[in-house]
Parts: sequence; C-alpha cells; structure tokens
Amino acid sequence: MKFLESHFWYNKGQRNGILFLVGIILIAQLIYVYVGFSNDAVILDTEKIDQVQKRIDSLKLVQSKNQKPKIFPFNPNYLTDFKAYQLGMSVYEIDNLMAYRKTGKFINSASEFQKITLVSDRLLLQISPYFKFPDWVVKSKNISENVVADKQNYPVEKKDLNNATASDLQSIQGIGDKLSKRIISYRNLLQGFSFDDQLYEVYFLDTLTANRVLENFHVIQKPVIQKLNLNDASFKEVLKLPYIEYDLTKKIINYRNSVNQIKDLQELKKIDSFPLDKFDRIALYLLAE
Repeated sequence: MKFLESHFWYNKGQRNGILFLVGIILIAQLIYVYVGFSNDAVILDTEKIDQVQKRIDSLKLVQSKNQKPKIFPFNPNYLTDFKAYQLGMSVYEIDNLMAYRKTGKFINSASEFQKITLVSDRLLLQISPYFKFPDWVVKSKNISENVVADKQNYPVEKKDLNNATASDLQSIQGIGDKLSKRIISYRNLLQGFSFDDQLYEVYFLDTLTANRVLENFHVIQKPVIQKLNLNDASFKEVLKLPYIEYDLTKKIINYRNSVNQIKDLQELKKIDSFPLDKFDRIALYLLAE
C-alpha cells in the first residue's frame, strides 16, 4: 500500500493542474463532437492554376532542350560508333564508314560521306553543317574546282595513265623520282589502273598531287587483268591479290569450303564483314567457274 501511495500522492497545486488539464481535454472533445467543420472553406482559382501549370510546362520544355546533346564541329573521318549513333546513323551506315576507314582512305566532302555511308539526304542535311575538314582539304577542293573551270575554257589533251613513264609523271609538280616509281610499282601490282581514283590509293601520294596528275593523265585503255578462278585458287594465291588481306582471305576460303563451290562472285557479299565498298575492285581479279 505504501508503494501505491507514493505514486498517487500529490500536493494541492499538482491536483489543480491535473484537473485543469482534464477540463481542457473535455472541452476539446465537446468542440470536436458538436461543432461542424465546413468542407467548402477552400475555393480554388482555376485560372491561376492554369497559368502556373503553363509556366511549369514551358520550364520543362526549356530544360528538355538544354538536355539535348550539343553538336560541335567534327571531322567525320574520326567518328566513333557511339558518336555516329548519337547523330542518328544506323548500324549499317556506321559499318560502311568503318569499313572505308580501314582501307586507310579519308573522306573529303559531305557528298563523299553520303556516297560511302549511304545516309539519307535528311540526315546529311542535319549533320553536314558540322563537318570540319583540314584546311589543306578545303584548299585542295577549291583548287580542283578551279581546275575544272579552267579545263572548260582551255581543254587539255590527257594521256593514258597506264602508259605514263616515270619521266612523264615527274613532269607533274610534286612528283619526284621516288613518288613516280611508287605510282608505277602500284600500277604493276594492280596489273594496270582500271579506274582513275585508284591513283589516290598510292602510298604517300596526297590528294592535291594526285589531282594534278589526273589533270594530265587518266585511264584511256583499261588493262586486261588475268583473273583467278576462286573455286580452284589456293589460300596463297588469293592472298596475293590486291585489296584482299589475310583475314578476308581466310573468310573467303572458309565460305568456299562451306558451300563447296561459289557459283557467282556476288555470293562474296554474304561473307561477314566483307568490304562492300571494295567489291568492284576485288571482282576485277576473280571469277567463279
């Protein structure tokens, strides 16, 4: 009993405080029970809400525009897979670009970029303003355009590029003894130039100098190329052909073995990673019988 008394023993002031607190609680309960609260106390201003919502929408639109990646001037020759994908290029178009770059050649204009990648006119129109080529390419292009204009006024009789001697080539500005020999050596490797633009494939021959050569020489008589029967050729024989490297040779031989016989050279296009841009050149040296 003493234990309970110690917990319920209060002085007069404490008892008054407890009674006062109990009274407040009872009054609050009575107010809650008997006093009604209206649900119509808040009146919404729909016009202001619409204005605020429009403001929010406009801010979101600005934010979304700011979040779009900005395009800075770039050289299309050095596009990565990811960057090309961001620009809107398809996997097929990206593969075409990468295959062309593996040949060691460079793109020097927007029209050439479209020709190689096969991008649509719409996409080319969007991204071509951001193309940035080296200054020497731009200058070379201007010179080439001037040369074309001059040719219209002063026609020059061109000689056959396949008959040009080292001395003939050295008459062109920028062609010395070593470069003329290199051109003839590459011509021999190809068994003769079949296209004018094969001249651009000569090692260490820059575009500007090649343009000068083509002002005076071009392919008049195409060479008679000794073709190799792909169905009878050995690995080494295929590997020796121009434009065909070791990996591609291996894929061609493996494909031939898998189908027993290649009936049409067009079948080569079915080979994984076959360089489609080189097909016309590779076909110069092969036949399927």
